[in-house]
Parts: sequence; structure tokens; C-alpha cells
Amino acid sequence: MSWEAVCPAAALQPGRGVAALLGERQVALFRTDTDTVYAIDNVDPCTGVAVLSRGLVGDRDGEPVVASPLHKQAFSLVSGRCLDEPERRVGVHRVRLSGGIVQVEVR
Repeated sequence: MSWEAVCPAAALQPGRGVAALLGERQVALFRTDTDTVYAIDNVDPCTGVAVLSRGLVGDRDGEPVVASPLHKQAFSLVSGRCLDEPERRVGVHRVRLSGGIVQVEVR
């Protein structure tokens, strides 16, 4: 496992997602209003389309989530599980900040 630099933390706007390509995997990065940065797989497991970075960021009962822009299923930014369809989930990636740069762990 290694860490890959993705972008400056300042480039991430709170409440909005951005997509990044790490090797062959698309990852969606989100910065919340509390300045926490999360990374999950960008592909919506319900449709197979890489759109989660364009979803609506919020929380459900205190858990940070992104709602898919296609069918609005909410995915936890912490665990990757779908709160609306528990049998579905997305991959979650560890994130760290180093010198103001967002780094994502590549597996």
C-alpha cells in the first residue's frame, strides 16, 4: 500500500465532491463543513456509472453521506454502506493531509 497525492486541500470546496483517477480506480473526494476529507469509490454500485462525486453531500442522523445524483441512494462516507439498500456498498479509502496536500491510500 502507498499514499498518492491527489490535490491541494484548498482545492476542495466544502459540501462538493471531485473525482480523481488513482491508477485504474475512480475515487470521489469530499470535504465536509467540518473540514474532514473522505474518499470513496466514484462508481455508483446501483447503476455502474461513475457519478458519486457529483452527489449531494450531507448527513443522516449525524453520519456524513453522499446521495447518488441518479437514484438518490445515500452512501456513508465513513463505511461506504448504502443506508437505503444495505446489501450495496462502495469502497472507502483512507485519507491524510500532508503539507496541505490531500493524499489517498492506494491498495
